[in-house]
Amino acid sequence: MSGPSYLQFHVAFLVPALSMLAAAAVVTRTRTPRRTVWSVGGSSYWVGVAVVTLLAVVYTTPWDNYLISRGVWGYGDGRTLVHLWLAPLGEYLFFVLQPVLTALWLGQLTLREGWPEPGLLRGGDLGSLVRREALSVAPRLLAGAVAVGLGVAGLALLSTPSTLYLGAILAWSAPVLLLQWVVGAPQLYHQRRVLAVGVAVPTVYLWVVDRIAIATGIWHISAEHTTGLAILGLPIEEALFFAVTNLFVVQGLVLFRWVMDRWR
Repeated sequence: MSGPSYLQFHVAFLVPALSMLAAAAVVTRTRTPRRTVWSVGGSSYWVGVAVVTLLAVVYTTPWDNYLISRGVWGYGDGRTLVHLWLAPLGEYLFFVLQPVLTALWLGQLTLREGWPEPGLLRGGDLGSLVRREALSVAPRLLAGAVAVGLGVAGLALLSTPSTLYLGAILAWSAPVLLLQWVVGAPQLYHQRRVLAVGVAVPTVYLWVVDRIAIATGIWHISAEHTTGLAILGLPIEEALFFAVTNLFVVQGLVLFRWVMDRWR
C-alpha cells in the first residue's frame, strides 16, 4: 500500500476535529454561562444526535452502495481493508462521524429565543386566526414545492452519464428536504442564522479534507459521471454532497429541539 488509508484519513482529520469540539463543548457547558444549543437542550440534544445519526446511516447506505456499483466513485488500491456490501468500513464510519462532528459544532451555537407558532398567538377573532395559520402554511408549501422541484430535476439528470452524480444527490436529498421543510419551514427560517453558521463551518472543513483525500488517492471521483465543474479541484458534486448532508443534520437537530420545547 502506498499513501494513507481510509482509516488513517479518519485518524488524521476527523478524530482530532471531534476531540477539539468535544473538549470545547465540555468547557462551554461547565465553565461558561452562555446558553448554547447543547447546554439548554441537555441530554435530549444527544438523543436527537443519535436519532439523526441512525437515520443518516440507514438512508445513506443503499444510495452510497448504488453509486459505487455504478462507478461514480471508488477507492485507491490498498486504501481500504474491510468492505460491507460494496462500501468500505471507513465509509460507514464517515456516516457516523460526520453527523457527530456537525452536532458538536452546532452545540456551541445559540438559538434565537422562542419559536413561531402563528396559530397559538393570543388575541384576534376567527378571521385573524385563519390568516395567521395561512402565514404558517404558505412557507411550508413554498419550501415543499422547491424540494419537489429539486427531486424532479435530479431524476431528469440521472439519464445523462455526466450528470449522474449530481442528479443522484438531488433526487436522494429531495425527500428529506421535503419532510423537513414541510414540517418546520417557519421554525427553520426563524433560526436561519444558526442554520447558516451551523452548516457552513463543518461543510468548509469537510470540503478541505475531501480535497486532500482525493489528492492523496484515498478515493477518486469518476470524470465520466460528473460535470467537470470544480471548486479549487473539488468536484462540485462533492461540495454539494457535504453541504446537503450537513443541512440535513443541522435542520434535523433544530427541528428536534423545537419538538422537545413544545413537549415541555
